[in-house]
Amino acid sequence: MAEEQLGFDIPEEGERKPKRSSRAEPKASGKGDAQGTPEENAGPRKLQDDEIFDFITGDKVVKLTPTEEVRQRIARVLVHQYGIDPQDMEADFPIPVVNQKTGRKSRKRASIAIFEHGKEHELQYVRRIVITKPRPNDSRTVSKIRTFARAKEQVDEVADLMHAAGPQCHYGMWTDDKDLYFIRRNPERFEDEYLPMVNWPRGDATEFDVRGNISSLGFMRRADETMLRFAFRRCHDYIHGNEGLPKDAAFWQFLYVLFAKLYDEEQVREHGRDTRFYVDSSDLRLLAKDDAGSPAVADRVRQLFAEVKEAYADQRQFTEYDQLTLNDAALTFITGELSSYTLHGTSLDAVGAAYQELVGDNLRGDRGQYFTPNVVTRFMVEMLDPQLDETVLDPCCGTGGFLRETLLHVLHREWLPDFGRGLSVHEKARLETAHRPDLARYAQDRVFGMDFDPFLTRATSFGVMMLTDVKGNTFQVDSLQFPRMGKKMPGYEPAMKRANRILPGQVDVLFTNPPFGTDIPVTGPVLDLFREDESGVEKDRSIAYSWGRNKDGSLRRGKPALSVPPERLFVQKCVEWVKPGGRIGIVLPNGILSNPGPDDEAVRQYILDECWVMASVELPVEPFVVGAGVNILTTLLFLRKKTDREKYEERLHGPADYPVFMAVAEKVGFDRRGNVLWVRDPRGEYVWHEYWEDDEIVVKDVIVPRRIKRRKKIWDNDLLDRRDRPDYHDRPNVLDEYAKFLKDYGHELPWEKGAEA
Repeated sequence: MAEEQLGFDIPEEGERKPKRSSRAEPKASGKGDAQGTPEENAGPRKLQDDEIFDFITGDKVVKLTPTEEVRQRIARVLVHQYGIDPQDMEADFPIPVVNQKTGRKSRKRASIAIFEHGKEHELQYVRRIVITKPRPNDSRTVSKIRTFARAKEQVDEVADLMHAAGPQCHYGMWTDDKDLYFIRRNPERFEDEYLPMVNWPRGDATEFDVRGNISSLGFMRRADETMLRFAFRRCHDYIHGNEGLPKDAAFWQFLYVLFAKLYDEEQVREHGRDTRFYVDSSDLRLLAKDDAGSPAVADRVRQLFAEVKEAYADQRQFTEYDQLTLNDAALTFITGELSSYTLHGTSLDAVGAAYQELVGDNLRGDRGQYFTPNVVTRFMVEMLDPQLDETVLDPCCGTGGFLRETLLHVLHREWLPDFGRGLSVHEKARLETAHRPDLARYAQDRVFGMDFDPFLTRATSFGVMMLTDVKGNTFQVDSLQFPRMGKKMPGYEPAMKRANRILPGQVDVLFTNPPFGTDIPVTGPVLDLFREDESGVEKDRSIAYSWGRNKDGSLRRGKPALSVPPERLFVQKCVEWVKPGGRIGIVLPNGILSNPGPDDEAVRQYILDECWVMASVELPVEPFVVGAGVNILTTLLFLRKKTDREKYEERLHGPADYPVFMAVAEKVGFDRRGNVLWVRDPRGEYVWHEYWEDDEIVVKDVIVPRRIKRRKKIWDNDLLDRRDRPDYHDRPNVLDEYAKFLKDYGHELPWEKGAEA
């Protein structure tokens, strides 16, 4: 786990300050006697690799078993999403249980027991019970999501503890990080009944109707990122596993329901309509008995999606082929999972991360596309730092990672103080929501994407809509042919309507990760576009030839090439696309930049002739092994296109000699298996950082500030961007080194000299 707590210090607030637990005060970890009593003034002992500080107590050391990992994650969610004071929780709380059949007594433990606020940690004050289990191993075969009706064993396990805790214990939860069940006690019958809930109430929601009626669910809460990812994944897995749809088809069906949810929130917020995306008490009772679902819920969702298609008709986002085909059971399940969250009020980082995880796992191109991992896209965007008045284009947008990161980067730089660092989760979400209209205007005016694959361009478009409520500008075109060929492609005419922004020579900033591979060469008339201009005159420089060497080793251009790998052509296309002085960030296979053959050297020479090299950052294999499933070494190349004056001066005085920033990223935050990497000292032990952090939780409708002392491992990521970087992080990283490079050598850069002149 990333965050390790040393202690929670809630300031004196009179009656607001909760009473201390009757249990013994947590003991500081350190050297001491056999019982673990620390020596006087001894500091914390070094934690082993499989140990962490417990989030609930703050300073108790626990082993990070698979079960403990799930419990720690849920404990954080209880604090940040449900507003439950950590001092009102206790892990492994024993509860005496009587077997109803045999009468035998035993003691079972609640993974987390939650007590009435400020009361002693005694059985009579238990109000909620959580059971956590280790996450089951992922199976290569399709696995079904267990609905409440098919989870009798899990529900009974929680119900037994709730019954034993007494009638004052109202709520239960069971999760193994794959399945999740919220349970409430219904005391109105002669014998207690345990029914499903769509979600728990917050700790301060005293007016919440435990029966789950819609009147009580009108107060939706911002989603914690962990829970939002969890909900998205469960909804998709239900469609994939329980409905039998392929992963990509399941993705689109889930997306249709998700936009019905977003549209419903907009209608409630902007037009004062009653919400229609909900499940009520009668629906929940049905879910406890069987999996048939509610026809009423399903009909409301279908109607919402029909209105979504009509609302976005002018943007041509949906076609007659977009049909919501899910049955009543699936629509009821998804509605139950999402209905208690407000997506419009949730942090855009959380929404973007949840969407990216879903789209990246379920949409894969088949034309050599290697989708760029988020750690890379975020780094590249921060390196080139696009401005509000600059046009940004990704001609191979795939699932839209560069476009979404551009939007989030501009949002945090322009409208949040210090990139949003130091803000509470709630304040950050509030500011992001307030500036969503500004972000929408920027997206419509300045952010563009293109791709040959119609499914990927739509996924990108939906991703932009998730952040801005507007479609944005993504076009299905063949980028290598645009704009001189490919006029029959669906996105050609819409793209040409924005010609003033995206024609060759108009773009300010271009990001792209082009398709790689000699097994998908470009052939035919399209190659002529790279050798001749629109009037048929041969271009001064072109890559689309066969290349050899003269006797002195210099390059010799041969006949027009019959086939060229796409990544080489994209280098030329990207350079032609940006305006003089424009900036390019491109992902390239290392071979182009290092192979000695004349074809690759010709590409390098073209780059040097047409551009200034701003920076070159070589990556390890991990980003694309984990993010795209391909074992390939790549380099991030950052270029600035030369102006005509700069080219003239080079012809007059010879090639300029100037400093170039070059770096090799050794670590990107995770290994080949996707396991998080932490900084270690020369002896192989974790390096820890201790610091104070201000936080806040809502307890009984009162915002309680907390000063938390943290002890945290340091993420080993050479590409760590500013938005994710805490203030204490002082490890060397590429962005900081580039900033130092600009400070020391910026006055020697030829484009800066030209600007001064």
